[in-house]
Formats: sequence, structure tokens, C-alpha cells
Amino acid sequence: MSAMADKIMKRVRGKGRGWVFTPKHFIDFGSRGSVDVAISRLVKSGLIRRLGRGLYDYPRQHDRLGVLTPDSATIADAIATRTGDKLAPSGAAAANKLGLSTQVPARASFATSGRSRVAKAAGRSVTLRHSRAPVLDHASDTANAVVQALAQLGKAQVDTDVIHRLATRIDDRALKQLLKARPSMPGWMGDVILKIGSAHNG
Repeated sequence: MSAMADKIMKRVRGKGRGWVFTPKHFIDFGSRGSVDVAISRLVKSGLIRRLGRGLYDYPRQHDRLGVLTPDSATIADAIATRTGDKLAPSGAAAANKLGLSTQVPARASFATSGRSRVAKAAGRSVTLRHSRAPVLDHASDTANAVVQALAQLGKAQVDTDVIHRLATRIDDRALKQLLKARPSMPGWMGDVILKIGSAHNG
């Protein structure tokens, strides 16, 4: 195995089985061409698996079921890394996660700062929808979920009950990130964040 392939496998093993990645995850190792060649050799050797165009994984193994399909969130994360877009839970998924809705989305869907599209990999379809609300950079999943849930509900549906529910679901770190991001939000949403902060600290 080449030195480049050794370096790539060391990083892959460090991430653990189930990790989905693209050549962009190794661009710090050298030229894109040398990374592509090394990845192609690793696929042929059976150490990693090609899921689709520019997407690979270090497959999880199950004693009875054999090689497992990666989960949709891991695939979506890899696609976001490849395109440079930011990613967050979809509005419906965020509302469910935060206890604002009992409805579980039937399909894997994510909010993105990039264009809307459906990506297919490993037999899964992952829907990426352009978010009209900001997708916060370097913020926790909880902070981004709050923004997307509020966007899903809309100004008219955000009442005192919603504010108090969100206040109990976030931690201090997420609140700090949300308060910092207020300038990028619609005015009404920024005001709601202030109210969530008051309820959280009250």
C-alpha cells in the first residue's frame, strides 16, 4: 500500500466504522489526483466502499446482516463537506427533536445553505432543501434545530408555550450561539430568541 493510502486509512480508522467521506476530507495530505488514486486502490482492495459519485465509507459490519448501509445523517454530512454547504436538521425533524411536534418525517431531509437537491447513495435518498432561515456556522445541532423549528412553525405559531418548551430544551452553549446569530435572522425570530433566553435564565 502506498504512503498516501496508509495515511488515508489511518484517518479513516480513526473516525471509525460507519464514517462516510469524500476525497476532500484528505486534501491536506497532497494533490487531489494523488488522493483520488489512493482512494481508488483502497476501494479495489476492499478496505473501503464506494457509495456513489465521490462518496465512500468505512462500512460497519454486523455478525448476521453483514455489511450495513450508512445512516442518512452521515451521508448528508459528507455531501455538505464536499460542496462546502452548511447543514442543519430539516424544520420538521427539528420540531420533532425539540418536542414541538409528534410528527416524524417519513423521509430523511435536511436544511442546507446550498441548493435544493436529492442525493442518492448506498440505496438511500437524502433530500437537501435550501433553507430560507440561516444555517448557523460552527453552532451546535441544538442551536440550528431551534432556528429551523422556528422557521417551520412561522411567526404566528410561536406562542408562550413554544418559547418555554424551547427554553427547557437548550443549554447555555446553544443559547449563547443563538444570541450571537440574531443579526442574521429575521427580526421576529431574533425577538423570539431573546424571549427564549429570558425564559431559560429565569
